[in-house]
Amino acid sequence: MKQFLRTLTLTVAMTMAGTVGFSGAGYAQQALGELKGEFGDWQQRCATSPGSNVEQCALIQSVTDSARDTVGLTAIILKTADQQATVLRILAPLGVLLPMQLGLNVDGKDVGRMPFIRCLPAPSGCVSEAMLEKDLIDKLTNGQTATFIIFETPEEGIGIPISLTGLKEAIAALP
Repeated sequence: MKQFLRTLTLTVAMTMAGTVGFSGAGYAQQALGELKGEFGDWQQRCATSPGSNVEQCALIQSVTDSARDTVGLTAIILKTADQQATVLRILAPLGVLLPMQLGLNVDGKDVGRMPFIRCLPAPSGCVSEAMLEKDLIDKLTNGQTATFIIFETPEEGIGIPISLTGLKEAIAALP
C-alpha cells in the first residue's frame, strides 16, 4: 500500500507540475522514475516526461493517521518548471470539507491554511497547494513535525503529522 501511495503520489505530482499526465498503475510505476535519494523520512524521486529531456524531481512522504488507517495524506515538494519557486502540494483523501481548507501547524504552532485547488478521481484525492516562501521553508526545515489538519465537518478536524526529519537536506538536494 505504501509503495502504491508513493507511485500514485509522484504520478499526481508530475501531472500537476505540468510535466505529463499518467494513467494506470503499471504506467505510473514506469513514470515514477528512479529513487534518487532518501533524506530522513523523505524520498527524492525523479522522472523524465515523454517528449522532454528535462528531468522533474519531487520530494515525497506519505503517511496514514495512526487512529484511522483509511485516512492519510501525501506531501509533495517540487520546484516549478522554470525553477523560480518551490511548491508544497498535499494530496488529501476524498471527502474532506473543501471550504475549511487544509490547516498547517509546525511543532504545535499554527502556520495557516492552504486552499484546495482541485479534486482528482478516486482513488487519488484532493490537492492543496502553497508556494514555499523563505519564511515557510525555514519553519519547515527547522521543525520536527508538520501537522496537516483535514476537516470532515466544520467542527471536526483530523490532524495528521508528517515528520520533517531530513527535509532541510532534501530541499538542498532538490534540483
